Amino acid sequence: MAVESTPWLICVLLLFCAPSKQDKPVSVELSCGAGPSHVVLEPGSPLTLDCNLGASDTPLNITWLHEGQPLPPEGSDSRRYVSDSSLLLLLSSEDGASPQALEGGYSCVSTSAHGALTSRTVNVLLASLSSFRQEPSLQTVPAGGAARFECQIDGVPTPVITWEKDKVTVPQDPSRFISLPNGVLQILEVTREDEGAYRCVASNSAGRAVSHASRLTVSTGSAEALNRVTIVAPPQNATVVLGRPAVMECMAQGQPKPLVSWSRLDGKPISTDVIVLATNLVIRDTRSHHGGIYVCRANKPRTREFVTAAAVLHVPAPPVILQPPETVSLSRGNTARFVCNSSGEPTPVLRWLKNGKPIRSLRRAKIQNPGVLLINQLGLEDAGYYQCIADNGLGTACATAKLTVIVREGLPSPPRRLSVTPYSSTTALLTWEKPEYNSDQIIGYSVHCQQVAGSDNVEYQFAMNNDTTEYLVRDLLPHTAYSFFVVAYSPMGASRPSLPVTVDMLEDVPSAPPQLSIASTSPTDIRLMWHPLSSQYSRGAVTSYRIEYSSLDNADTVFSVEVGGNETQFTLRELQPNQAYRLRIAAGTGVGFGVPSEWAQHQTLAHYNHTSHRMVMFAPTELKVRAQASKLNVTWQPSPNHTAVSGYKLTCREVDADGEKTTQTHVVRLRKKARYHLLTGLVPDQQYEVRVWAFNKQADGSAAVWKGRTEKPDKASSLPMRPPPLPPISIQAAANSSTSIRLRWEKPRFSTVRIINYTVRCSPAGTTNASLVTYHTSAAQEILIGALKPFTRYELAVQSNGIDAVGPFSGTVEESTFTDRPSSPPQELRLSTIDPSSVLASWRPPLEPNGVIIGYRILFSSNLSQPEHMWKNLSQDGSITSLAVRGLSSGTHYFFKLGASTEVGAGPYSLVKDTHTPPDQYELDIHAVTGIIVGVCLGLICILLCMCFSFRNTKTSGGSGGLDSTAVTPQYRRGGYPSPSRPPECGDCHELESLMPSTGQESGQSLAEAPEEQSLMAVWNGSISHNWANRITRYRDTVTEDSPGFIVGEPDVTNNADCLSASPSNNQVEAEVIVHSEISDPLGGKVKADCQRVKDCKVTRGPSLEQTEENLPGKQSAAKQSQQSLPSTSSAAEEPEAVLAGPKRDSALTNGFHSPKSPRPLPKSGENGDVRCCPSAQAKTKSSSLTPVPFVTSGLVHPTSVAHGYLCP
Repeated sequence: MAVESTPWLICVLLLFCAPSKQDKPVSVELSCGAGPSHVVLEPGSPLTLDCNLGASDTPLNITWLHEGQPLPPEGSDSRRYVSDSSLLLLLSSEDGASPQALEGGYSCVSTSAHGALTSRTVNVLLASLSSFRQEPSLQTVPAGGAARFECQIDGVPTPVITWEKDKVTVPQDPSRFISLPNGVLQILEVTREDEGAYRCVASNSAGRAVSHASRLTVSTGSAEALNRVTIVAPPQNATVVLGRPAVMECMAQGQPKPLVSWSRLDGKPISTDVIVLATNLVIRDTRSHHGGIYVCRANKPRTREFVTAAAVLHVPAPPVILQPPETVSLSRGNTARFVCNSSGEPTPVLRWLKNGKPIRSLRRAKIQNPGVLLINQLGLEDAGYYQCIADNGLGTACATAKLTVIVREGLPSPPRRLSVTPYSSTTALLTWEKPEYNSDQIIGYSVHCQQVAGSDNVEYQFAMNNDTTEYLVRDLLPHTAYSFFVVAYSPMGASRPSLPVTVDMLEDVPSAPPQLSIASTSPTDIRLMWHPLSSQYSRGAVTSYRIEYSSLDNADTVFSVEVGGNETQFTLRELQPNQAYRLRIAAGTGVGFGVPSEWAQHQTLAHYNHTSHRMVMFAPTELKVRAQASKLNVTWQPSPNHTAVSGYKLTCREVDADGEKTTQTHVVRLRKKARYHLLTGLVPDQQYEVRVWAFNKQADGSAAVWKGRTEKPDKASSLPMRPPPLPPISIQAAANSSTSIRLRWEKPRFSTVRIINYTVRCSPAGTTNASLVTYHTSAAQEILIGALKPFTRYELAVQSNGIDAVGPFSGTVEESTFTDRPSSPPQELRLSTIDPSSVLASWRPPLEPNGVIIGYRILFSSNLSQPEHMWKNLSQDGSITSLAVRGLSSGTHYFFKLGASTEVGAGPYSLVKDTHTPPDQYELDIHAVTGIIVGVCLGLICILLCMCFSFRNTKTSGGSGGLDSTAVTPQYRRGGYPSPSRPPECGDCHELESLMPSTGQESGQSLAEAPEEQSLMAVWNGSISHNWANRITRYRDTVTEDSPGFIVGEPDVTNNADCLSASPSNNQVEAEVIVHSEISDPLGGKVKADCQRVKDCKVTRGPSLEQTEENLPGKQSAAKQSQQSLPSTSSAAEEPEAVLAGPKRDSALTNGFHSPKSPRPLPKSGENGDVRCCPSAQAKTKSSSLTPVPFVTSGLVHPTSVAHGYLCP
């Protein structure tokens, strides 16, 4: 039993004897220097805070503060005092306190014989791990694409995130699996093997957390989606505290694999300490120079196709003390000045401590520009430790300085029994008695004067010899309370200040008139309104106002009205309509009325009108002039209605003792933002009048007036003339943004004058306009100048200012502000139509481009109410200011707007311009169309007349020759051949072919059965169609072969031939009819007919109608082309015909028919019917004149129109 228990006993002893992790706690030093702002208290790892403020003297006591409250001196189980200067923090549950009670800010206060010091504050945080803010989501990507999973979780310290696939750590393949510090897993070139369930595991000293799993599915569909380059995960704007890691993610996909590159928008190279992980940027230790705008660009290889994405990395930084205050030892009565400059992002807030307690700005201690602390008239109670604390929320920084006040033996006691008597509203006599002790060693006195009201008033000092105990103080403000005290000086040093004495200065008449505004509400009224005077100009309590007015026609008669001092408006009534008046106002105190305002003219209304009024602008406020021997430094504040002000005007005139103006100077025009102007080259000890007033395009406003005297050149002073301070050195300017420049400098190495502040001069480079020069004051050795114009180069210089001397400006440095988006749209957008589908847009560059214009974007739409993203857009290079917009719809109302872009981004769009595209128009000559119509009508009339005349001649000729009109009956048929008909029995006959319209008549109907008028109308309807299109129609009509042939307009006379009539089926003539839209010689020539007797009954060829090229020029080639293009319309029942056209065959157009010159082969006797012929007769030739019948018109001939007519002489 003993043997079995031995191993357990050894284990217990080792457990208790083994060293604990708490034997090595984490130690953090609390001092007034740099150090961590946060520290983590982890389980099993105690934390030790050491108070080490670096004081030279041994601390008497150390007090620990938690959240600003002192900790109990006895401590507790979780907070233990290890030594006189250390505090141990550990997680313990013995005292029953919750662990969260240990969190918070800790600091220590060290007290010694010379004062107390406070350390910076350190925030203690407990280790923790929260739940997931974001977990992986399902992913479905095509093969070859990119997948991305993301996890977000909070924890202290920052958790480390790893990834698992199917509960197994993802493969270690940095080319495809990229795990980023911000909790992102990227999988590139996804394959089927990558499918599975992915989850993230977060762990830190507080524990471990596992997210839910999300599945990755790889699709095998079409890879068309990968053909285009896309950025799947663009970089995101991030704010990373100084020293923390930062990730700028950029994941792109496409086929082929896109090339990803990074750049900075400001053109600076990417820091060498930035790690490129696949296509992402990783910064392990973020610093201030890493901040900026990063641009990711994904480019498709061997193409110009690319996409970009940008993000801003903001790096806030804890505060750092750049210039700590200096330890000084000063004699009693002197002035101590501590300067503390700090930096940080955001800008830290400075506060001052004395012996660990906040300092408030009092009469002797003043905080200026919070980095400067002034302590006047030092006393023994001012000795101690002074600290400046900088805090910006990310941490604190502090610096310490020790002030020692030296008290020597033999110093005089303070002056006694001070009294002050006001002599006037601006002068007071101060008297005192000599000190009670050591008065015989006094070498001089200093009188100190300061306004009682206000928290940041300037203290004036006046020095005098020891032979007087009174001083007449001048140039005080009327009706103002002042405080005075006197200090006596001996060779050993200064005495303590005397007890202060206060005096209220007398009232005076107002130094300026009220600012008057005039308006009319009716034809007989004038309403006056004015702005109350400030205490600076009233110089007392205003008791009344006096208004004076008169008409311009009777200027010698001046009326006066007085109103109470609490009134701000008054209405003059019972005035004359449409009458010009002049008016002015003056303010009065108990002493009297001050100077009146300038005469202002106003004309009453001719008729009642609510809206007619004229407003006078108020004068600038707080006009202050600082006089020197030859200079006047003029400052002012905007007028109350400054929104209507276009600028300011300033004049300076010399005046004599009576106030009369002796000289006239030019008017200085200043810009609207001007608040300062320096007048130089003046005469010393001369009275001047300075006037400043606002103006706009319509009128000038009321003027603010100052009257004063320049200083004498030999002003009495007990102190020797000090040289001016030297200008600062090492001036460096750096652009901070598109509207600000940060300027830094160092104070001069050698200077006999104590520098109290600096003046910075800023102006656009190369400007000659003094109104564009601005001045800025800074007590620190740096300044951030804002309200600048983007993409503008500025010249900057710095000047050192002493107590009583101003040094020269340093050499100028130049710096340009960053590029920004255009603040104004392109100008003068003009639209002009090129054709019904194109519009030319032209414009001018923006008035304020704020950089180099790299491109223009024009938006257009036919629907003005559509959202902007639905408008069509086109881009144009920044060097081109016009663009032709094509592919528009004709007859449509389009709206256009234009914007410009710099490398930063796009600016505003211009106002919408609209235009109408013209409708499609056919280029028709109205005169030509009119001529064609008239010609067609005349041609049709002529054709009708000729046809009538031709039929009349035919009838006459038939009667003379004994023609029997009923002997021949033409046959009509469709789709087949007609049966043989009886031939004409006349001896002498002529056959005339005519085109007849297709009708519903029976095939056996004879032409003779219809009246002559009806036959004529049928010919007319079949010859002309109403379709004007160019069409070609082929006809195959059956005609008799025994009719004479017409060649070149003349009858073809066949000798020794009988007039034979063959069957229509055996005597077919193929004719092509060309229909043209233009009527060209419808009456091409005369047709001559001749009837011949044929002795022998022979079968002859049918008629061949032909026309020469002279009659129809240009139509032969068109006919050939049409004949080749259109198929024959002959029926299937017709016999095949031999092709007669050869390579050199010519076809002529005769009355609309093409007939080959060579005769067709004739069928033999007895084929397809009997051969009929006229009886034999003596051969003779007889010519008969025939009226030509038109066969070609500008209409469409019916494809089946055919008829045969037989004419016998």
